[in-house]
Amino acid sequence: HALHYLYFDTGVMYRAVTFAALQRNLDLDDEAAVTALAEGARLDVRPPSVDDGRPNEVLVDEQDVTWEIRSREVEAHVSQVSAYPGVRRALTLLQRAIGLRGQVVMVGRDIGTVVLPEADLKIFLIASAEQRAQRRYLELRDRGEPADYPALLSAMRQRDLLDSTRAVAPLRPADDARILDSDQLNADQVLELVHTWVNEWQT
Repeated sequence: HALHYLYFDTGVMYRAVTFAALQRNLDLDDEAAVTALAEGARLDVRPPSVDDGRPNEVLVDEQDVTWEIRSREVEAHVSQVSAYPGVRRALTLLQRAIGLRGQVVMVGRDIGTVVLPEADLKIFLIASAEQRAQRRYLELRDRGEPADYPALLSAMRQRDLLDSTRAVAPLRPADDARILDSDQLNADQVLELVHTWVNEWQT
């Protein structure tokens, strides 16, 4: 928002496919069925129309699933779904089309390496699993939803392992990415540092 760019967290697309697969009672081990769903579902990510803290709005076949895709069940299965090459191909095409419009902050685990390797500024934002689980715990608690820190931490560690070791587009920084370790920084400090890097790139 500070840059007046579109904020596009590509992870919500994988979560949306995972949610849709669970909703349809698909066997998540059936790669062909999940891939067909990713290719055929009508996915949309757009600016928020409701002032409830959402950074964007996620729709699957015109159903608003913005908060549903943050459920513990989706969290537990999204890495499996996102590891399927056909799912990644389908969603990468859509992500790239949006990114090439320009003036977009695109967030995801393979943006600088796969989706937009020609991006002007690549930032690899990291934090420990403990810190990320604590942040998610507080986010859920503040929304009045059930929050279990040990379960969140376990899920984060498992997702990191799966994403780092998958055959297609594994989690890793691009060679020309700037590494930003946010463990000891709050959101305002992260924003200030990113703003500095953006200003350096623009000048």
